[in-house]
Amino acid sequence: MLVGIFFFAVNDTMGKYLVGTYAVGQILLMRSAAALVFLTPFIRREGLSAFTNAPRPWLQVLRAVFATFEVGCFYWALTGMSLADTMTFYLAGPIYVTAMSPFLLGEHVGWRRWLAVLAGFVGVMVALGPSGGAFSPHALVAIAGSLMFSIFMVCTRLVRGTSDVVLVTTQVVAALVFGAVTAPFTWVAVTLFDGAMLALLGVVAMIAFLCINRSISIAPASVVVPYQYTTIVWAVILGFIFFGDIPSTQMLIGAGIIIAAGIYIFIREQRLAKPAAFTEPPPA
Repeated sequence: MLVGIFFFAVNDTMGKYLVGTYAVGQILLMRSAAALVFLTPFIRREGLSAFTNAPRPWLQVLRAVFATFEVGCFYWALTGMSLADTMTFYLAGPIYVTAMSPFLLGEHVGWRRWLAVLAGFVGVMVALGPSGGAFSPHALVAIAGSLMFSIFMVCTRLVRGTSDVVLVTTQVVAALVFGAVTAPFTWVAVTLFDGAMLALLGVVAMIAFLCINRSISIAPASVVVPYQYTTIVWAVILGFIFFGDIPSTQMLIGAGIIIAAGIYIFIREQRLAKPAAFTEPPPA
């Protein structure tokens, strides 16, 4: 899990470097093409029947659409925000899922978890800062992306039983289609180095997925899932090393509140013997 989270952080760092030159659509196009090549052996092993027999096909499509837009929002937010700042808003995704679950999943949420949800929202507001100027367009895009991320996770819960290969492939294909449609309007000539980075972007993300799925297959979710919050540590370290970003005190406090609320919700769900799947990090 720790290795997988690290690779996701590396993926996000590469993404921040690339959005300084290339539009989101172009990044998604080239990233997804490389990822699809990487996935081809797994797709062939899975077989066509895994895709044609996937449960709730329209919900699978909706899930892929939300996955594409949340990744797009993540990269867009990175054009004007640091890695740590953007990641902080995405860490609230699991908290939004808990808030939505009574209405979209029919799950009961007790008063303790509602308090944790409220604390998570407070953490988001602290991260935004007390002044109106903190509500920058990029911050609002990051919040919108984290909400889409949470809907994506709700959709993932609703299609339980779907093969991991099918889930990942549909996400990659949706992003590829989005990139193919939008990239021609903002296309920038790609240097050899950047082309390698764009291709590596998809491969690194796939390696991260494989590490995370493997961790869950060999250890209980209650052991490995909380380690996903180490992503903020890597975001701070890599953001400082490569971009000179120094997170503000209010952002760190907000991130701490969000993480504490998220971990409490997860532990509470484990105690109540409710299924808790890994919540995928910002993307990537």
